[in-house]
Amino acid sequence: MRRIVNYSNNNIMNCPKCNKPMVVLELDNIEIDHCLACKGVWLDSGELELLLSDVNSPNLIPDIKCTEKKIKCPKCGNRMAKVRFGKLDCVLIDSCADNHGLWVDGGELETLLKLEKHDNRIFELLRGIFSKELNKEGE
Repeated sequence: MRRIVNYSNNNIMNCPKCNKPMVVLELDNIEIDHCLACKGVWLDSGELELLLSDVNSPNLIPDIKCTEKKIKCPKCGNRMAKVRFGKLDCVLIDSCADNHGLWVDGGELETLLKLEKHDNRIFELLRGIFSKELNKEGE
């Protein structure tokens, strides 16, 4: 099941990158906050594991040499750490130190989808959503 959840103005989460309101995509009871402006995605704690059908925590390696500006967690307001994800550690994402979740910039989720091979229906739904969005931008 795929749907957009509408919240009252009090419950809308703003994008930690561009401060625009995000929409919530619900995929089989997993809610993914998506910014239509900058194309970023917020994943609450544990959602990445659900998307990847992995009971273990993903391989996140802190990048202490990163000079990219740190953004604030949309849940607690604290600055998030820059971490590398993936077998080749080639995707840089933001991780809340208080374990509220992960921020994936626009384009990075698509990279993760290409890097990780899973037979997961939710994962395939995400691939479909974001590949359609990419195709629209390329037209």
